[in-house]
Amino acid sequence: MNASTQASKIAKQAPQAAYTRGAALAAILHERIAIIDGAMGTMIQRYKLGEADFRGERFATHGKDLKGNNDLLVMTRPDVIREIHAQYLAAGADIIETNTFGATSIAQEDYGLGHIAREMNVAAARVARDAADEYSTPDKPRFVAGALGPTPRTASISPDVNDPGARNVSFDQLRDAYREQAEGLLEGGCDFFLVETIFDTLNAKAAIFALDELMEDTGERLPVVVSGTVTDASGRILSGQTVAAFWHSVRHARPLAIGLNCALGAAVMRPYIEELSKVAGDTYVSCYPNAGLPNPMSDTGFDETPDVTGSLMEEFAKAGFLNIAGGCCGTTPAHIAEIAKRLKSYRPRSRQDPLFGALLAA
Repeated sequence: MNASTQASKIAKQAPQAAYTRGAALAAILHERIAIIDGAMGTMIQRYKLGEADFRGERFATHGKDLKGNNDLLVMTRPDVIREIHAQYLAAGADIIETNTFGATSIAQEDYGLGHIAREMNVAAARVARDAADEYSTPDKPRFVAGALGPTPRTASISPDVNDPGARNVSFDQLRDAYREQAEGLLEGGCDFFLVETIFDTLNAKAAIFALDELMEDTGERLPVVVSGTVTDASGRILSGQTVAAFWHSVRHARPLAIGLNCALGAAVMRPYIEELSKVAGDTYVSCYPNAGLPNPMSDTGFDETPDVTGSLMEEFAKAGFLNIAGGCCGTTPAHIAEIAKRLKSYRPRSRQDPLFGALLAA
């Protein structure tokens, strides 16, 4: 028996455990396209916060500048983050992400705050949970995605062009940082985990491994959504994989959804989300692109108005690519409202059942 056949038999013999949280989201994705929120950073910029806002009282004498550490605002200006969550929920978002894109100990070490990473994630999840619960109704439940970003380091690529074998982070360090982050998000009340903006699949594997260990140790079972980033017109993520190769590299995690976000606007992203929709037949597909290309003359820093982004996402829905749709950099509540309005009349992309059916058939 070869390794592939053995793996397939194991997958067939070991059905996925029932979700202890977020099960309702899985049911919704079968019925309609779910809407995820838009950019947090774009909205934070509108508040024109200063150094004092980021420091608050607790970090008033901290030895490093903190302005720009948006993740810290869940502790020093939770009112701002709560208000942004509420704006996206009012716009029609079914899912809001925790403000934790850079809230690992690895990323926070740049600010000398790695030691409070877990606390930061608990606070972020609680702020999002409070907002989601306020807007939830029996007919339209709202969900909190515990966001795990890529970290500013990469396990696959050397930071030194003169030393291809050099690395500034190990798999174990990434796993430990993600485990700590996930523990905080779980304690704070997230409904599922979102491993997002993946530019290095090895980083993503460390996050997935950490989530598996956490759920095994706690007995909790949450859905996991995995979202990669195609960095340019080559159709590859930064560590070199095509969209199809990326999917097959993380498929073992049995994600609730696989998708793409950031880096590109919807117009440029279209062939890659179409490819992913074709190859990932046994799971759902998510897509939340940037609002076009960067434009420093725009209020949001990006080209597309809500109407433009909404029309492009409507084309994706019409083509049958989507189960989860929203926006990334440069998108606002107005963008999300337009996407929600345009997509509500379209059926969601269907997937093959049972999970892993195509793999087992192969």
